[in-house]
Amino acid sequence: MKSKILLALAIFSMGAYSCVSPKKLEEAEAKYGQLNGAYADLQGKYRDAQDAISKSKSDAEKAGEKTKSLQSIIDDLNKQVDFLKSNNNVVLSQLKDMSVVTGAQAESIKKSLDNIGAKDLYIQGLQSSMARKDSINMNLVMNLKGAIGDLNDGDINVKVEKGVVYVDISDKLLFKSGSFNITDKAKIVLGKVAKVLAAQPAIEFMVEGHTDSKQLIGNGSNLMEDNWDLSVKRATTIVRVLQETYGIDPKRMTAAGRSEYMPIAENNTSENRAANRRTRIVILPQLDQFFKLLEKK
Repeated sequence: MKSKILLALAIFSMGAYSCVSPKKLEEAEAKYGQLNGAYADLQGKYRDAQDAISKSKSDAEKAGEKTKSLQSIIDDLNKQVDFLKSNNNVVLSQLKDMSVVTGAQAESIKKSLDNIGAKDLYIQGLQSSMARKDSINMNLVMNLKGAIGDLNDGDINVKVEKGVVYVDISDKLLFKSGSFNITDKAKIVLGKVAKVLAAQPAIEFMVEGHTDSKQLIGNGSNLMEDNWDLSVKRATTIVRVLQETYGIDPKRMTAAGRSEYMPIAENNTSENRAANRRTRIVILPQLDQFFKLLEKK
């Protein structure tokens, strides 16, 4: 009987265990899932906290470096302030030493200021005179170009260089080859130039003869030994025409020969040699008037 009772209890216990165990298992699994999720959440927070700590350390290092840089700038500025204060004291000391000016020193200072003012007026006067001279030169150039405007620029050229007016006339308009006798066409050209020069009686000028590098064969008939002779005789021929035909005052003129030694192109082609054979009229600067201006100052 006892064995039967024990058997019945064993069977009952097994049934009870089979009914309760799955429920507890599900609860345990749910609890595990909650714990596992909480653990993962804590791990994420931990990582965020670690990142925040790292960033704080980096920001702190940068802030320290910036503080050092700002402190260095402040130190430099303080040094500059100290330097300026020191200089200011020196200047103040010098001003105190200069505060007492004698009558003689005051008069000397006044004369110096007067001289500065006079020199300033003198410079202004020179500038005004130079501007007037440039204006006269430009007016002369425009008149010359207007008078000879129908001629080829390659045969006659008017220009201003360094404040001096030049009129270059090709020798093919004035002379035959190797000769200093002028052509009929030359009188037309010289007449136009002479008309402008005659309207400016205060202007003095120089007539220069220029040749190429080809040497002349001297003989008794042409009275020329070399290019020096040819350049000079061509210049004197032009001067005589301006004087005798067009009434230019000879006191205003100078005749000069440059021979082959001031070419405007190399004497290596026929075109270049033709360009070098020319007569140049140089409007001379009025130095006497300039020196008178200096004497007045």
